[in-house]
Amino acid sequence: MNAIGYVRVSTDGQAQDGVSLEAQEAKLRAWADLNGAESVTIYRDAGLSGKRADNRPGLQEALNAVGKGDALIVYSLSRLARSTKDTIAISELLAKREADLVSLSEKIDTTTAAGKMVFRMLAVLSEFERDQVSERTRFALAHKRASGEKTGGDVPYGYQLEDGRLIKDAGEQKAIALIRMLHKAGNSLRQIARKLEARGYRTKTGRTHWHPQSVKQILERQAA
Repeated sequence: MNAIGYVRVSTDGQAQDGVSLEAQEAKLRAWADLNGAESVTIYRDAGLSGKRADNRPGLQEALNAVGKGDALIVYSLSRLARSTKDTIAISELLAKREADLVSLSEKIDTTTAAGKMVFRMLAVLSEFERDQVSERTRFALAHKRASGEKTGGDVPYGYQLEDGRLIKDAGEQKAIALIRMLHKAGNSLRQIARKLEARGYRTKTGRTHWHPQSVKQILERQAA
């Protein structure tokens, strides 16, 4: 058996679990020695997210190197892939080549039927956990916006930032009301921009000239 090792860290991943490339490689080589591997080849991806498998050159090289009877070894499933689709695709590729997958953290070994089943279940659960994190983040941001807290990006037209909170700007709010009224009356973006200029309203940066795209962005934000 030839051992094909794959190690990966992304900026946030390394900070979270503290397992460096060197630490992962040491554990992979230790497994290969204990299991009598004839050779050990390690492929790396440093500073790359695991969201997609096709944009990681180290992983692609590792998969291309795997042959019949070999074992692809990773420190954990999270180092291998971050989506069920990619994880299952890799599993099927290895099965076609009659090669095995070993994940040290989850103690997965696809030489057994039970190992294959656990492998698929863990991939699904891992994606479910990430979806929950994303959902909680969306709810938190929505709550902050509803509470008038700034959630990133530039301060939107119609507001000023005070102590981390968005406070309505009376003058800009009047401009927004005019924009909405003119738009509802059928005025084009360019026509609205010219009327704002004629009435002396200024843009967020203090300019007297209004661009139709700026008007469009304000309307889109109001509709959101």
